[in-house]
Amino acid sequence: MMGWLDFLFGKKVAKTTFVEAYEALFAKNIPDQRPISQLNFTVLDTETTGFDVKKDYIVSFGAVKVIGYRLQLNQSKEVYLNTPIQKADSLKVHEILYPIEISPLRDFAEDFLHYVGNDIIVGHHICFDLGMLEKLLKQYGLRNLLNPIIDTQALAMRLEKGPHYDPRMGKRGEYALDALCERYGIALDDRHTAAGDAFLTAQLLMKLLKLAEQKGIRTYGELI
Repeated sequence: MMGWLDFLFGKKVAKTTFVEAYEALFAKNIPDQRPISQLNFTVLDTETTGFDVKKDYIVSFGAVKVIGYRLQLNQSKEVYLNTPIQKADSLKVHEILYPIEISPLRDFAEDFLHYVGNDIIVGHHICFDLGMLEKLLKQYGLRNLLNPIIDTQALAMRLEKGPHYDPRMGKRGEYALDALCERYGIALDDRHTAAGDAFLTAQLLMKLLKLAEQKGIRTYGELI
């Protein structure tokens, strides 16, 4: 089995069957005219040992599905990973020390790709989460996640300030997850856990999709 040394030293990694199955889902693109009400979203978050994609690791993963404008709580997910290292600083934030059940990395990789499928991936500051997930998945032969991506921070800026808004001109923290949840009346429960933050972000997504609809954005093409 390919491991971290193969990945770090650039050895070509053969694609696993579950990576091939995932990539096959993208033979066709989502039609631009598909209504938002018919779209599937996977809203996710990760808690990590730090904020360096190259050096840090995923501690836990949380996700929930949104189909159109409805939250699918029966399809939520929370996973703790067999992380090589822990750091005191990250423990102060996510407070994970000895989770009851830990998922081997390969099991998580296969389950994650099956779970997310060809959904639209959504997150707040999603680029970091994607970087951490792709780092993990590379050792199983995946070069990049192929899903369409929505960052709720960028979507909120676009809907509230317009597509040409420069965030450097705004107030510090104005589009942080806490600030947006407060602005849209979302209770900040279970903050700083992967599952909790995914649930908050999913609620925020639904609020933003309704705002988008009010502004005449009703299809996948218009949303993306």
